[in-house]
Amino acid sequence: MRVRLHAGALADLEAAGDWYESQRPGLGDDFAAEVARGLEMIAEGPLLWQRWPDSPDHLAVRRLVLSRFPFALGYQVRPTEIVVLAVAHASRLPLFWLSRG
Repeated sequence: MRVRLHAGALADLEAAGDWYESQRPGLGDDFAAEVARGLEMIAEGPLLWQRWPDSPDHLAVRRLVLSRFPFALGYQVRPTEIVVLAVAHASRLPLFWLSRG
């Protein structure tokens, strides 16, 4: 199934990648590669990951937690595509991205 990043999730990804790159050259690329692996995993088995805790039931948002970086990919499985709503840092306000669903 096709995976699409919501514009807000794309902005999250770019901001985090820029921050990591500013910390150490090449780390932003490592972050982007980790997110890309996560997106591939979601595409291969979108129902394998649990629902995002405390997210509204009607949105049915799932999350994949990245292994190397403290981020999660919040996504919805829709009839024709998977939409990633957020690339969310673990310490950021919970569910800040709900209006994207």
